[in-house]
Amino acid sequence: MPVEAFETRPPELTKLWQVLEAVVDPEIPVLTIADLGLLRDADIASNGAVTVTITPTYSGCPAMNMIEREIKEVLGAAGYGSVEVKTVLHPAWTTDWLSEAGREKLRAYGIAPPVTGSPSKRALFGAEPEVACPHCGSQQTEQVSAFGSTACKALWRCRACLEPFDYFKCI
Repeated sequence: MPVEAFETRPPELTKLWQVLEAVVDPEIPVLTIADLGLLRDADIASNGAVTVTITPTYSGCPAMNMIEREIKEVLGAAGYGSVEVKTVLHPAWTTDWLSEAGREKLRAYGIAPPVTGSPSKRALFGAEPEVACPHCGSQQTEQVSAFGSTACKALWRCRACLEPFDYFKCI
């Protein structure tokens, strides 16, 4: 169930989703798994068992085990007994699943959010996206390294304010 359908959920599912939205990404703790779009579905069976479906940002994401454990902990603390966390790889996660709130949280945290839209095919020819500096908003930025503090990010620098920053790569 998409996060946008929040208002149309039955009350028991609304409560479940509210509990799940407390789970944060261990690599970027200002983002919840709902902000990232990792939280794909959550449901309660007639016997009270909870099933949560998540999609990793990529198949080898090292944070997924920690996220699964956090999901089980917050749901257990909220009184949910039986919890199953399913990890699905299809459809593959894309940065287009990041919520607008998540993009704003990234910017406020000093990480440039991914450029909206699908990944640019210009990257195949070495063309860089136009990335705004999360500190001053300038478009006068340049990539320093394709690799940042995590596999999901690249290191960039602003030529206006001279601050380095991470850019959340488009996938």
